Amino acid sequence: MATADTHATDGSPVPAGASPTAEQGPASVAPRRRVRPPRTAAARIALGVVLTVISAAFLYPLAWLVAASLKPRGEVFDNVLIPRTFSPQNYVEVWDQLPLVNWVTNSFLIAVLAATLVTFSSSMVAFGFAYFRFPGRSFLFGLVLATMMLPGAVTMVPQYLIWKNLGVLGTWIPLFGMNLFGSAFYIFLQRQFFLGLPRELFEAARIDGASYFGLFRRIALPLSIPSLVVIFIFEFQASWNNLQSALIYLNAGSVQGFTAPLGIAYAMTKYSPTNGGQGDYQYVMVATLLITLPMLILFAFGQRHFIEGVATEGRKG
Repeated sequence: MATADTHATDGSPVPAGASPTAEQGPASVAPRRRVRPPRTAAARIALGVVLTVISAAFLYPLAWLVAASLKPRGEVFDNVLIPRTFSPQNYVEVWDQLPLVNWVTNSFLIAVLAATLVTFSSSMVAFGFAYFRFPGRSFLFGLVLATMMLPGAVTMVPQYLIWKNLGVLGTWIPLFGMNLFGSAFYIFLQRQFFLGLPRELFEAARIDGASYFGLFRRIALPLSIPSLVVIFIFEFQASWNNLQSALIYLNAGSVQGFTAPLGIAYAMTKYSPTNGGQGDYQYVMVATLLITLPMLILFAFGQRHFIEGVATEGRKG
């Protein structure tokens, strides 16, 4: 009597008289995981040493800054990470030496305005390029991207003349006003994210009577929070550290109205011995360290959204 060959679930023949094993049963259809080769102890140690060296190289400037802020006047530039003479009173005296509160407040307000404006203006333009289909859309989007190829030195003089004719030189408006029209880089990032959203959501909302702005406000924005956080942090950091624009547009006679980077530059000149100063650069180091803290705090609170947004943008792009 002939015996029929049995087959496992994956199609491979099973010898006569044998029953399929658990590995050949339904449980074997589970997706296979990528098995990484085990690392040896020497490889892990070498990797740890390399990462430690790289981390120390990046942290050295910050450690140097902290040490310099705790030194007296004559020891600021001795390049010793452990001060020979601790001067913690520098953190108390700096508030009387420099209008640090005004500088930080000015920079914070300008950075928030600039980041908020460019986030929403770029998102609106990006939504238009992602949702609407019209003749010449790709060409127009290419022109927007082409503006990124222009060096800042090319547009510096025309921008200055525009703000001068508007009569707003010496005010904060030029520092954040140009963000009303979006940024080509942020438009590109946000468009890539919007293209990954299901179009059926927008079509269903249109059938229910939603306006185009309603699509943007109720669907596109809530679903793109990670990418919005990325744009906000990028622009906040860029505006916070923007020395060039503040140096061009702010009034040099109003020290109280300086931004933080411009204030630090002013302090370096004020304490320079060539300009009659006493060389009290320890106050500059304290001010620089205190001005760095807001960016660290911002990244600490927005780290989860920031990493998620960067990863998402990478997948969309």
